[in-house]
Amino acid sequence: MNLVIDIGNSRTKVAVFSKKELVESFIYDELSLDQLADLIKSYPAIDQVVLSTVSTVTQALLSYLKSRFFFFLELNHQTPVPLQINYLTPETLGLDRVAAAIGAQILFPGMDLLVIDTGTAVTFDLVERDGTFAGGNISPGLRSRFRALHEFTQKLPFVEETDQFPLIGKTTEEAIRSGVVNGMILEIDGTIDLLKKKLPELQPVLTGGDAQFFERRLKSPIFVKFEITLIGLNRILEYNVEKL
Repeated sequence: MNLVIDIGNSRTKVAVFSKKELVESFIYDELSLDQLADLIKSYPAIDQVVLSTVSTVTQALLSYLKSRFFFFLELNHQTPVPLQINYLTPETLGLDRVAAAIGAQILFPGMDLLVIDTGTAVTFDLVERDGTFAGGNISPGLRSRFRALHEFTQKLPFVEETDQFPLIGKTTEEAIRSGVVNGMILEIDGTIDLLKKKLPELQPVLTGGDAQFFERRLKSPIFVKFEITLIGLNRILEYNVEKL
């Protein structure tokens, strides 16, 4: 069995796979050794692990992973992946973006894909039907935009998203909420529309912590898969095991 660990900016996602099949997934604010040990007790057949992280990992966690399992892969920019990377600075390309692109390919093989990850940042990544990562865009995520307006101004309050955001706000809080949420909806829909002019059969795939919030508000038909990055990381793990 495979263990997939994805340490992001705000949360850690963990999943157990049996070959290609997702068995169970978990979300932690911060993964501890005790939590990891409990997970291993529940799935003693785990013998292969992949770790992807955008932050510093404790030496204790690394030592445990390296010593406990038959095969341990810590993902970096030199790790072989089943994807052609057409990016001028591959050393700066987020590993989570690569993994999500691979996960989308598994779900929609042979299609042009736009993978949209709505988290701390919102990323748009184009994967061409021949299996090439063609590039993408990065902009602030929903909460990052709310925080920026509050932290980089003297008087604007910090607000959060709700289900109520009119097109035109009538109070400052409404104006911030409407501007941020509607602006991000227009950004996502607009990016999809522009790319579909070049790639009419483009399949958008939405993931990330805010995917559910945006899913029902976008005008573009979109496929939502929260575990897409985990699926991609599992494929990278299997791909490297096959090379042994």
